[in-house]
Amino acid sequence: MKSLFPLLILLVFLSACNTEYPPRDIDSISIEKITIDSVSIRAIHAVDSNKMYYADSDGNVAYTKSAGKKWGKSSLLYINIEDSIKPNFRSIASNGASVFALSIGNPALLYKMDNNRKNAKVVYKEEHEKVFYDSMNFFNHYNGIAMGDPTEDCLSIIITNDGGYTWNKIPCEKLPKVADGEAAFAASNTNIKVLGKTVWIATGGTKARVFKSTDFGETWAVFETPIIQGEGPQGIYSIDFADENNGIIIGGDYSKPEENSKNKAITKDGGKTWTLVADGQNPNYKSCVQYVPSSNGKEVFAVGKTGVSYSNDGGITWKEVSKEGYYTIQFVNRNTAWLSGNQKIGKLTLQ
Repeated sequence: MKSLFPLLILLVFLSACNTEYPPRDIDSISIEKITIDSVSIRAIHAVDSNKMYYADSDGNVAYTKSAGKKWGKSSLLYINIEDSIKPNFRSIASNGASVFALSIGNPALLYKMDNNRKNAKVVYKEEHEKVFYDSMNFFNHYNGIAMGDPTEDCLSIIITNDGGYTWNKIPCEKLPKVADGEAAFAASNTNIKVLGKTVWIATGGTKARVFKSTDFGETWAVFETPIIQGEGPQGIYSIDFADENNGIIIGGDYSKPEENSKNKAITKDGGKTWTLVADGQNPNYKSCVQYVPSSNGKEVFAVGKTGVSYSNDGGITWKEVSKEGYYTIQFVNRNTAWLSGNQKIGKLTLQ
């Protein structure tokens, strides 16, 4: 019996780590609004219920360690010989040791910062008239990925395998071709989802598709979706997966935000096929969708300029939580999430 005791302890520990909880009702949700002196905040990195980072459109990377009561801010400017460039950040990510912020336009600038916000430096720069980066994420401490709109006939995808010290762009011959007018949206830093070695990327415009790699971006497949597509502001704005098989995509038509036709779909086979959620019900256009941790894929939040919506049945039916507009949401545990929007941060709590 003595030799079995460590095994029993391990089984109890693993069972506790994998606990799944029953879905909750909308009455258990509250959102605290925190006003921020920033123009637009579309990229956040949530650490825990007290600590989070954001990157904004004014070239700032800010952070709090006090649940939003106090903020520190670093203004990042890349100095050229002739002028100064203020980065417009739409992407932020961390590998645990450093924080990375990526600007959208020409030139695209990727900054690496120590967690103490000191020693910021540019680790990747790309100059092209079409360059426009949309989102970024890390698989683990070493492997990271960022994606942007095409500068040729494929998506712009850069990867790192040394913890973010160096980044390299994947050549188009190793990537699926995009349709003319197919791109992505820098709306919430959530059109990339990583899980283990797998990454999914969502697109929009003339085509709304899902690109998938299961080997850190070395090889790729691409899958069609039934999400509204065909015009510039239409398509998938956000993607998330509860596990390797069950995922959700959301978006719509940014120019017609109140419409809710063909703007949300779910998959049960890892993204190969997608089934539309019934038209005519909320949510309408949304820029971000995220599963609640430890909910077995049942609890889902969607946010956008049209408000905040919640599902407790895996995205099949939805209820409106708030009419307050936010761009993105990120959970730190099953009870707490951070949100961001225009001149504001939000703190969502579930009881």
